[in-house]
Amino acid sequence: MALEKKFVKEAIRDRDIEEFLAKSFARAGYSHSEIQRTPLSIRITVYAHKPGIIIGRGGKNIDTMIETLKDEFGFENPQLDVQEVRVPDLDPFIISKWIVSAIERGINYKRVAHLALERVMGAGAVGVALRIAGKIGGDMARIEKFSEGYLKYSGEPAETDVKTAYAQANVKLGTIGVQVRILTEPPKELELLKKIEKIKDEKVEKEIEEEVKEESEEKKEVEEVGNNKEKTDKGND
Repeated sequence: MALEKKFVKEAIRDRDIEEFLAKSFARAGYSHSEIQRTPLSIRITVYAHKPGIIIGRGGKNIDTMIETLKDEFGFENPQLDVQEVRVPDLDPFIISKWIVSAIERGINYKRVAHLALERVMGAGAVGVALRIAGKIGGDMARIEKFSEGYLKYSGEPAETDVKTAYAQANVKLGTIGVQVRILTEPPKELELLKKIEKIKDEKVEKEIEEEVKEESEEKKEVEEVGNNKEKTDKGND
């Protein structure tokens, strides 16, 4: 039981750290963080679109944040690492936060969802799916789903290849949950299907070309027969 309480306590603290970092680095295009615990220290890796804002000149902001983590969360030897998110529109954490921010500003959720789909697919995603749940169009809570492209929902590819993020929007009617799922690399089966379709298309094109060629030859033969007959008739006259 003591071990279970320890895990629960760590999970709650990880959530508090995530909320704290998201609020502290909002201007830096904050995505998410990963926490690794070792016997000697705790390592926190922060992912953001603009890591320079987090690091600061000469790493000054990093030093300040490390001291804050010690004071706020009681870490003895925290280490902070910052990684750049090169394509923010392919990051489900950043997209989910963008959707939440737009909904909280009063923008219609359908418009926000379609804009998000355009952003993600325009950045080169294979597929994207959005799930927005809560009182989004009135007093009754409901779930709205939006998707585009190809996406796996079950099996190993869904667990390993599809990136998933969650966020919450706080509005007057209550809390609205947002789930974003993005597939950036096409799975092998999709590539295989594309190759099969390509072979089929090439086969169909070849058959059409052969049919057109045969029709053209038949037409030519008919014309030649007609011309020969016409010459024969003139000769008889």
